[in-house]
Amino acid sequence: MNLDFDRFCDACNPSHSLILGNAEDQRYYIDFAEVRGGKVINILKRTITRLARDKPTCQLFTGHIGCGKSTELSRLEKELTDEGFHVVYFESTQDLDEMDLDLTDIMLAIARRVTQSLEEGKISLQPQGFKELLKNSWNFLQTPVTLEAEGELFGNKVKGNTEGNLEFSLPLGIAKITAKTKSNPDLRSKLRQYMEPQANKMLELINQEILDVAINQLKQRGKKGLVVIVDNLDRIVSRPNAAGRLLPEYIFIDRGDQLRKVNCHLVYTLPLGLIFGNESEILKNRLGGGVDPKVLPMVPVKNRGGSKCVEGMNLLQRMVMSRAFPDVSPEEHITLITEVFDSPET
Repeated sequence: MNLDFDRFCDACNPSHSLILGNAEDQRYYIDFAEVRGGKVINILKRTITRLARDKPTCQLFTGHIGCGKSTELSRLEKELTDEGFHVVYFESTQDLDEMDLDLTDIMLAIARRVTQSLEEGKISLQPQGFKELLKNSWNFLQTPVTLEAEGELFGNKVKGNTEGNLEFSLPLGIAKITAKTKSNPDLRSKLRQYMEPQANKMLELINQEILDVAINQLKQRGKKGLVVIVDNLDRIVSRPNAAGRLLPEYIFIDRGDQLRKVNCHLVYTLPLGLIFGNESEILKNRLGGGVDPKVLPMVPVKNRGGSKCVEGMNLLQRMVMSRAFPDVSPEEHITLITEVFDSPET
C-alpha cells in the first residue's frame, strides 16, 4: 500500500482537532486511556447522564495545551449526542480574544452558539428582553443610529412602527456586535462599560428566555437535556486586566459564581496553572461547586526511573501509523513502517 503523503501531512496537522462525529476523523482516533490512568471523559459524562440528569451542572476540564483535550471533548460531545442530549460544542477562540475578555463576552458567546444551534434544530425562541438588551447595546456603541441601520445590522428588515420594534436573528445580531468589538479595543471597552453593570440581568435573560425555554422544547422532542461545552478557555493569556488582576484568576475565580449559573449542563476548559495556585480551593468551590477540575494527563513515554514506557510508546506509534494508513488494521502497521520512516527505530 502506498502512502498518500498529502493526506498524511493534513492528518498530522497539530492545529486540527479530531471531530469524532465525523466518520473520516474516527479512523484516526486512538484511545490513550490505559496509559493516561483512566477515561477522564467518562467522569464528566457520568455526572451529566447519571448523577444530575435534571439539574444544571458545571464541570471543569484542564490539562497541558496540546495534550488532546479538544479530541476528548469531541468524543464527549458524540457520546452525549448518542445518548439523546442536545450538545453545543464550540471553541471560544473563534468568538473571543484570549488576551482581553470579560464575563459578559463569554456569556454573549454562549448565547450566540446556543441560539444558532437551536435555530438549526428548528427550536423556536422569542427572547424579546434579550433582543432589547442587544439593540440597546448597539445603540450605545453607535449613536445615533437609524432604524434602517439597525435592520441591516441584525440581518433583517425593520418591522413595526417608528418606535423601532425589530425582528432579527439573535445569533446573527450577537455575531455582528462581537465581530465589531473584537477588532476594535476601544469599542470593546465601551461595550463592557454598558454590559458589565447588567451582567446579572443578562444572565437572567439568557436563563429564562433562552435556556429554560429551549430545554423544555428539547425535552418535548424526546431529548434528555442541553449540554454546552466551551473549549479553549484554557488559552486565556495570564496578563493583568485593567484592575491589575491576572485575567484567568479574574474570569474563573472572581466571576466564577456567575459563570457557573448558566442554567444548563456546562463543561469549561481552564488553564492548568489555576489548579496549582493559592486560590485553587476558591476556584473549586465557586466555579466547580466543590468538585475538583478533571485533569487529562499527558501520554507517558518514560517511566519515573527513566526506562521507556513501552505501552505509551506503542500507542503513540500506532497514532502515527493510523494517520498514515487509516484503513489498515493496527496489526498490519508494522509491515508498513518503512513506507513512512527509514527504519522502525526512527
